[in-house]
Amino acid sequence: MKSAVETLNPTRVKLTIEVPYEELKPSVDAALKAISSQISVPGFRPGKVPARIVEQRVGKGAVLQEAVNEALPGLYGKAVDEAGLKPLGQPEVDIVEIPLEDGQQFVFTAEVDVRPEITLPDYSALKVEVDTVDEESIDKDAEQRLTLLRQRFGSLNTVERPAQDGDFVTIDLSAVIEGTEIDSVKGISYEIGSGNMLEGMDDALIGLSVGESKTFTGPLAGGDREGEDAEITVVLGAVKERELPELDDDFAQEASEFDTLEELQADVAKQARQAKLFEQGVQARDKVLELLLETVEFEVPQGLIDAEVRAHLEGEGRLNDDEHRAEVRESSTRALRAQLLMDAMAEQAEVEVEQQELIEYLVMTAQQYGMEPGQFAQAMEQNNQIGAMVGEVARRKALAAVLEQVQVVDSNGTTVDLSVVIDDEDADDEETSTEEAPAAEAKATEAKDAGHDKA
Repeated sequence: MKSAVETLNPTRVKLTIEVPYEELKPSVDAALKAISSQISVPGFRPGKVPARIVEQRVGKGAVLQEAVNEALPGLYGKAVDEAGLKPLGQPEVDIVEIPLEDGQQFVFTAEVDVRPEITLPDYSALKVEVDTVDEESIDKDAEQRLTLLRQRFGSLNTVERPAQDGDFVTIDLSAVIEGTEIDSVKGISYEIGSGNMLEGMDDALIGLSVGESKTFTGPLAGGDREGEDAEITVVLGAVKERELPELDDDFAQEASEFDTLEELQADVAKQARQAKLFEQGVQARDKVLELLLETVEFEVPQGLIDAEVRAHLEGEGRLNDDEHRAEVRESSTRALRAQLLMDAMAEQAEVEVEQQELIEYLVMTAQQYGMEPGQFAQAMEQNNQIGAMVGEVARRKALAAVLEQVQVVDSNGTTVDLSVVIDDEDADDEETSTEEAPAAEAKATEAKDAGHDKA
């Protein structure tokens, strides 16, 4: 087999592949055998029909077409490997010549988008600035965490007074549009100030006493007429306020593994500090990627962008929305550039994805979707997404490796050491995945070798 590569543009190539008949013959023989088992010829058992009779019955062209269909994926893959190409998406194949006579060859072309050549910078020369972690913000966060913990162990007590912000109330609701009642519910619970029900309801409830009602205009939050303005009437049925437990050693023992309030407060302060450091790490990661996207120039395959934009707009039924099309194109282009950039980073760093790392990622992602790890892994396998997940893990590792080389400073100009954050994050991932990893391990094992080369 011979192949030649023609560069059409920086992100697309055309392969011309010539295959001697001798190399195609095993596929021709396989095609004859397959067709022989499918046709009925008097005097011959299925699968035992001689080749010359099969050709007489279906025609040599049909046999060759079957052989080509069987051989083409392998021939294309071999040519891609020999040329050292990194294809993106499916090729557009054109059959140029089929060997109808002895001595002729099978010739086809394949146009395909490929990963562009990306020249990466010296990461140690890069510098990004993140927010400063100050003691005041840590103390404030620790106080909020402690308040949330107290709320978890608080009690709700009925009170005889007008409703206030933060109260828990029982209410009846009804909605009317143009004199017709659209919906009504009774006895539902709501926390004033949470803002998770109807726009304008908090203002309507504050100051109401039990048994009183108030009507206001606001958009419906669900149903067939979601978003339409309605006349909403709310009737207050009960008011309860949350009573928080005292901050003392008894509370510390009830709400945590600690014996004293001092120990609990120290642990909460530690968590608050660690959370702020993680925020710095996430900010640094995002800024490094943004900086690289701004400074590293390369083209992206427009065919892939066009396909992504069209699929997105078709899914939304907005093919004729030119303004939205421009927005989707911009976001799709940025996402593809980020993916290609991180793939190049992973390749340069020779990143390898270990089985345990893939398991941890599967478990973490499954939790985000509210699925069991094994069930999630099976769904990914059925949709041929395991390889994509291997690639995503490789990109995350590559970006983390780059982050260790970049100079990160806070807004005061102080160098920020992110190595502690990265190490602690890895430890947390391992702890999270310990119990649930076996459910995903089988699928991850199968996928590791398949996706390893792509990483």
